[in-house]
Amino acid sequence: MRLFIGGVMQASNHGKQLMDQDYRRQIGEALTARWPDVEVVDPYALHPNSVEYNDAAAKATLFAMIDLAIGSDLVIAYVPVASMGTAMEMYAAYQHGVPVVVISPMAENWVVRSLSRRVYDDLASFLAAVKVADTPAGLL
Repeated sequence: MRLFIGGVMQASNHGKQLMDQDYRRQIGEALTARWPDVEVVDPYALHPNSVEYNDAAAKATLFAMIDLAIGSDLVIAYVPVASMGTAMEMYAAYQHGVPVVVISPMAENWVVRSLSRRVYDDLASFLAAVKVADTPAGLL
C-alpha cells in the first residue's frame, strides 16, 4: 500500500523559506511503525532542495508530485494553514478516487470539507488514530 504525505511547504511565505517539515518525519515514522509494509511517499524527502529549482524543474516536480498522489492508495494532507500545492494534490487525488485524509484545524474550509473523507484537528489526534487503526483504511 502506498501512502502519500502531502502538506504545507512554503504556505504564504514570500521568498524561499519553508515551514517546519518535521511533521513529515512524525507521520512517516508512525505509519511505518504501525504498518511496516507500507510505502510512504514524502515529496520533501524526494526533493529537499526544491525551493532552489528553476522554473522548469519546479513545474516538472509539481506535476510529478500530483502524479504520485493520484498513484497512491491514500493521501494524507497536513494543512495547518492553506497550501496551494497540497490543495492541488488533494483535488487530483479526489478526482481519481484516491481517498484523502486531512490534518487541519480548518475543518470548515470548503476545500478541506469537500475533498477529504476525514479531518483530524491536529497532528496529535492523527498520530493517536494511527496507533489504533487496524489498517490505513481505518484512518478514513
